Amino acid sequence: MAQFFQIHPDNPQGRLIAQAADIVNAGGVIVYPTDSAYAIGCRLGEKLAVERIRALRQLDKQHNFTLMCRDLSELATYAKVDNQMFRLLKNHTPGSYTFIMPATAEVPRRLIHPKRKTIGIRVPDNKVALALIEAAGEPLMSCSLIMPGDVQPLTDPYDIRDTLEHQVELVIDGGFCGMEPTTVVDLTGDEPKLIRQGCGATDEILG
Repeated sequence: MAQFFQIHPDNPQGRLIAQAADIVNAGGVIVYPTDSAYAIGCRLGEKLAVERIRALRQLDKQHNFTLMCRDLSELATYAKVDNQMFRLLKNHTPGSYTFIMPATAEVPRRLIHPKRKTIGIRVPDNKVALALIEAAGEPLMSCSLIMPGDVQPLTDPYDIRDTLEHQVELVIDGGFCGMEPTTVVDLTGDEPKLIRQGCGATDEILG
C-alpha cells in the first residue's frame, strides 16, 4: 500500500521531504509533482525500481529516461555539454523542458538509449521536486506519469493513489501542477530538434 504525503507546493515540509528521500534511497518507486505534470521516479542506480517503472509504463528499451537534476552544474555531470548547449540550457533551466543529450560515463548503462548513447536531462521549476532531489543527494530517474493507452499524464494525486496504490511506495500530493508533459528537445545534432511539444515554449530554442 502506497504512502500518501501532502507536501506544500511553496513551502515543502522538511520532515516529509526527508522521509520521501529515504523511501527513494531505500529503492522505492514514487510519484511526485513537477512544473509540468506528475512524474514517476526512483533512485538513479536502482535497477529493480527502474524495471518496475518500465513495466508499469510499458516502455521499450528505446525509451529515453530522464534524469531530474537540481541545477545546471549537476546536469553537466551526467550529460556532455558544449558552449552552445550551455547557453541554451542556462536560459531554459529550471523549466518545463527535457533535453536529449549525449550521456557521460556517470549515467548507468541501462538508462542510456542503447543506440544513440543519449539521456534525457531536466531541471524542474518545482520546489517540491527540487527539495526532494536535494535531499536524495543525486538526480531522480524519472518519466512522465502517462499510463499505457493514455495520451495525457495523470493529474489528480487521489486518482494516482487509487490507480497505483499497490505499484508504488509513495504518492506525493503537491497540488495541481498542470496537464501537459514537458517539451522535449534533442540537442545531439547541429541544431536543436523538437521531439515533443509540451508546456515549454520553443520560440527561442528553435529560432
